[in-house]
Amino acid sequence: MTGRDFHPVVSVPFQGAHNAVAESFNSTLKTELIHRTIFLSRATAKTTIAEWIEVFYNRQRRHSTIGYSTPVSFEESFYAGTVAKQAA
Repeated sequence: MTGRDFHPVVSVPFQGAHNAVAESFNSTLKTELIHRTIFLSRATAKTTIAEWIEVFYNRQRRHSTIGYSTPVSFEESFYAGTVAKQAA
């Protein structure tokens, strides 16, 4: 690759189009948890947010970008398909 073939992507601050998945996650976290909860300490906030991500967001909440399945079930089916292809 020569210097002329390289085209860096320059992100504009506060423009979510470059990182839409992360922006969507942050918006969901704020809307569904942060703005509805009063945290008495930073430790409580960390624990509550980690639990929300692991228990609810990854295991129960359905996501439109992955066919309205949960991230855990999508990952399980993805790897099950990968293993089946490798075994064949």
